[in-house]
Amino acid sequence: MATARELGEVEIANTSGRPVVMFIHGLWLLAGSWQRWREKFEAAGYATVAPGWPDDPESVGEGRANPASFAGKSVGAITEYYADMISRLERKPAIVGHSFGGLITQKLAGMGLATVSVPIDPAPGRGILPLPLSALRASFPALRNPANRKKAVMLTYGQFRYAFVNAVPEDEARKLYDEFPVPGPGLPLFQAAVANINPNSETIVDRANPNRGPMKFLSGEKDHTVPPVLATAAFQKQRDNPSATEIEQLTARGHSLVIDTGWEQVADITLAFIQKHHS
Repeated sequence: MATARELGEVEIANTSGRPVVMFIHGLWLLAGSWQRWREKFEAAGYATVAPGWPDDPESVGEGRANPASFAGKSVGAITEYYADMISRLERKPAIVGHSFGGLITQKLAGMGLATVSVPIDPAPGRGILPLPLSALRASFPALRNPANRKKAVMLTYGQFRYAFVNAVPEDEARKLYDEFPVPGPGLPLFQAAVANINPNSETIVDRANPNRGPMKFLSGEKDHTVPPVLATAAFQKQRDNPSATEIEQLTARGHSLVIDTGWEQVADITLAFIQKHHS
């Protein structure tokens, strides 16, 4: 069920008369991680909405205190939740998503629900074949125990350092760990891990829909969780779509590129693409 905050954001967007941008966070983060992005986009003339995943707590403190609140959320259920939020908007939004949010962004665009979309370091769905060792290591905290499929897992600082903040200095890495990560459901990682042997995988993306809209992939050169080879594979699958499809790799950036001190570079590139294609 949509929260009061989310419904309030939808109402503000609907009454603003402005074009709308929806932000979708990834695993181990919350909707609040987009706050600086939202302020930037709103200053540029957009209304923004940033729903959480179903039943997400509103704060990092609440999330860390209640790991069970994250357990059992599937890619399909999360996608349906965002599709429902879009149905409440009077204007079709541009969609920006990071990590698993980037996979869900592609799914929503494939459903014809986006005017333009920007998947950033997107988690792999069915049909994405590379299996980098760094991605396996980044996912190992959840995948190492089959019981984690039904649970939520909190990253230790060392695990977060490897998976998210390997490309920033130590002092910044520790600050980001204190500020952002929450327990993440194991289920989406298990779904992604077996996607290519499951013909009915919830990670399937409709890449052929002519109403998909323009799409631009952004990839961090040093990302361990979603290495550039995975973003490139997703781009190659999408580029046969009749709508414009682009990819850009950001030098010396890791998986934390949307929340670390270099976030504004990523936001600027995203904003420019949306301004070019979204009205």
